[in-house]
Amino acid sequence: MSKYLFICLICAYISTGHGKSVIVGQTYDYNNVVRKVHEQSVEATAIPLFKRVQEVFFEFPQPEQKIKGIAIKDLENGLAEPSITRGGLGFNFVNIKLKSERGSGFKFVIEIYA
Repeated sequence: MSKYLFICLICAYISTGHGKSVIVGQTYDYNNVVRKVHEQSVEATAIPLFKRVQEVFFEFPQPEQKIKGIAIKDLENGLAEPSITRGGLGFNFVNIKLKSERGSGFKFVIEIYA
């Protein structure tokens, strides 16, 4: 019985992802009502004993256009944490903060949909 439990735990550990990606709102639509309006790759290299912090800003030029979806995808499956600090869904702007663990870097792709 303990062998079976051990194998199940190993399989569960392998199948879980360690990346911290954030997807909010509507990023895919069958009717093509939602479209990607912005894509940006953000990368920071590691510096020993320091946390890397970077803020990304996006704003529509027209105030009547609103954000319907945001996808922040972790490409390195690291320990960096993305967060939406201001704006976002229903707004015409968004501020995104990317923060790495101490001594490591990060690599994200940010996609914004309207």
